[in-house]
Amino acid sequence: MVPTLCGRIQTRLFLLALVGGVLTALLVPVLPVDAPRPEVYQSAFVVLAAVAVLGIGWELLYHLLMQWRWEKDWPTMFGLLTLVPEGLLVGFLAVSGVLPWLPGPVPLNAFVLHFVVVWLGVWLVANGPMRVPFIRWRFRGGRLM
Repeated sequence: MVPTLCGRIQTRLFLLALVGGVLTALLVPVLPVDAPRPEVYQSAFVVLAAVAVLGIGWELLYHLLMQWRWEKDWPTMFGLLTLVPEGLLVGFLAVSGVLPWLPGPVPLNAFVLHFVVVWLGVWLVANGPMRVPFIRWRFRGGRLM
């Protein structure tokens, strides 16, 4: 993770937009949903946007929790396991159909498949290839000087 709160939020939004957007666009045609394709795309991207917006709140909570850790950062596995509370919250909102701009409730199996694939994709990129071009990402909040 990026050592600054602002950097973590920016990284989350960047990866959800780039990696999450591409994975969502590729995954929608195979999601087990019996609805017109435009509605499925709308639902999937509304769920992705909800993960991004609610993720800012999650980052604030994680930042508060990290203050009690000696090195003020999460182990990498914690970053992966945060999919559980975030998935439960967004899943509840999506399955119950209360997210704004959602055409209707999202089937649970489609939500789980979409959420897990996007979460794993974002996590893998953040902890793998992203560290190569953004070598300064972990030092001094990514500042050049």
